[in-house]
Amino acid sequence: MKPVPFVTHRGIVAPLDVANVDTDAIFPKQYGRSIAASGFGPVLFDNWRYLDPGDLDSDHSRRRENPEFVLNREPYRHATVLLARENFGCGSSREHAVWALRDFGFRAVVAPGFASIFAGNALVNGLLPIVLAPAQVAALFDWTRAQALPQVAIDLPAQLLCAGERRLVFEIDARSKQSLIAGWDEIERTLQQRDAIRAFETRRLAQRPWLA
Repeated sequence: MKPVPFVTHRGIVAPLDVANVDTDAIFPKQYGRSIAASGFGPVLFDNWRYLDPGDLDSDHSRRRENPEFVLNREPYRHATVLLARENFGCGSSREHAVWALRDFGFRAVVAPGFASIFAGNALVNGLLPIVLAPAQVAALFDWTRAQALPQVAIDLPAQLLCAGERRLVFEIDARSKQSLIAGWDEIERTLQQRDAIRAFETRRLAQRPWLA
């Protein structure tokens, strides 16, 4: 699935007050047998979200929800920004974890830090990982819980997250920022250099015609 360009976004933020959330919690391993690359929104946080176990053949609309889990409560059912604690996305390298977050509707995850492989997978799939200082994240948790409808605004070109009166600046490398704004995955980014690639191939075959 081609990433959706990310320029600005405004949405409800859901507080997931858990540290070291691993990729098996985000996307349980039994669903990894699917050869699809989308449609995983219903199994996001599966073991926390439902009271009964599920598998690839389950009708998730008929499973019993855990009423204590944040994404099963209003207004967080409609959240598009996830707020978490440190080391989010640790564990295995499964890209399905990012796909599940994306397919649920999340456009960004805010945390004090991310597992490096998860962050890389997020960036190439149009999901923005925002790193803020632990004290800033803690303040956002307090603010979110105090709001009836906690909405934040994210401006990627300005690298700014706004929550109420708070204006929080975040860092992102220039290459990832450009790809997110343009909606490029790694293939599309490579294709931006198609003219240079063609020129290289033409020179290479002229110098080594036996390669043809």
